[in-house]
Formats: sequence, structure tokens, C-alpha cells
Amino acid sequence: MFTGLVQTTGCVRELGHSPQSRRVVIATQLAPADRVIGASVCVSGVCLTVTESSEGQFAADVAFETLAVTTLGALEPGSVVNLEPSLRLGDALGGHLVSGHVDGVGHLRSVEARGDARECWFWAPEPLRRYIAVKGSIVVDGVSLTVNQVDEVGFMVGLIPHTLAVTTLGRSIEQHRDQPNQPDQPGHRVNLEVDMLARYVERLLQFSQSSNPSSEQVQP
Repeated sequence: MFTGLVQTTGCVRELGHSPQSRRVVIATQLAPADRVIGASVCVSGVCLTVTESSEGQFAADVAFETLAVTTLGALEPGSVVNLEPSLRLGDALGGHLVSGHVDGVGHLRSVEARGDARECWFWAPEPLRRYIAVKGSIVVDGVSLTVNQVDEVGFMVGLIPHTLAVTTLGRSIEQHRDQPNQPDQPGHRVNLEVDMLARYVERLLQFSQSSNPSSEQVQP
């Protein structure tokens, strides 16, 4: 379990292949205690298990299924990723509860400057949109963010200068700005995880309806 508060970024140093997975070695400033063998680390929104750890780096195996349904399949040497160690009992919960199980891949649609901050619209896959609500939480590449607006195809969040400086989102936004994209053209791809509470509420409503079929139907 994580909080969505990125502690540092890391740089992909090596990529290797095995029959069932891809081995990724990440150079990092994470404390050794946060990346011991067997520990969980959130890598740009994806929960991975540390398989090797040495001075200034750690390794993890990424299953082919994970490579197929997240942006980790596009990693290459030199790629920069967001990193967060797993939550410990007694740690402050500054963001929101994050599982590290990506629900889908979205992309950056547009960016608007608001002083030193940025207003960013993202496209979200259709099955996820029902779980995204104004003032609710969403995880974008491992970063816990508050949804400011929604529309028919996605959502908008505001990024403060600190988030832009210490996560990969700042770099992604700068790349998007420098590309000759038209508004709403696909931009940088991002891992998305919706608030797990929304899924629990939907499931509870489904059970409530099935146990009382004569009651008025409630739309989740």
C-alpha cells in the first residue's frame, strides 16, 4: 500500500528479459531500508517487488501482463520514473490509499499555465470514467492528485510547482508543450489508478440491489 506522495525519481539503468518477465534495474536515491529484497516499491504507479538491491540501485521483475497494461512496457535505458516506498504503520497518510494496481492507461490532452502552476486535462479510458469525480482522488503515474473538473472523456487536475519539480509530470508537461500537438491530440501516456473507495461503493450498491430487487434501482 502507498500514499501517492512520490519520494524521489529514479533512472532506468538496465533492462533484461526472462521467459515470463522483464528485469528492470533502477538507479535511485531511495534509502536502502526502503528497497530491501522483498519490499514493495511503487514505480510510476505500479507496485513492484524488489528482487535485488545494491548501492544506489535496485532491480525488479515486471510480468508481461503488467508490461502490456501499463506504461512500463515502453521503458528504455534512461527513462525516468517516479518512486515511492511502501507505507509503514505509523507513517503519515498525506495523499490517499494507493494499491499500485493500475486500472488503465490515459494520456495528457492539454496544458494551461496558471502562474507557476499547471492545469492539465487527461483522457481516461471509458470504463474508468464512472469512478472519477470532482474533488475525488486519482493517481497519475504514482502521484496522488485531486480532480478539479471532469468532462465526457476525462478529467482535469492542477499541478503545483513542487509536484512539477519533484515528479516526472513536470518533464512530461514540458515535452507536451514543446511538441506541435493540437488541443486534445494524444500526448504523454500515464498510468491511472482510480480511488478504490469508489469501487467499493459500487460493489456495495450492487449487493444492495440484488438483495432487495423490489427497491428502486440506484445508479452507481
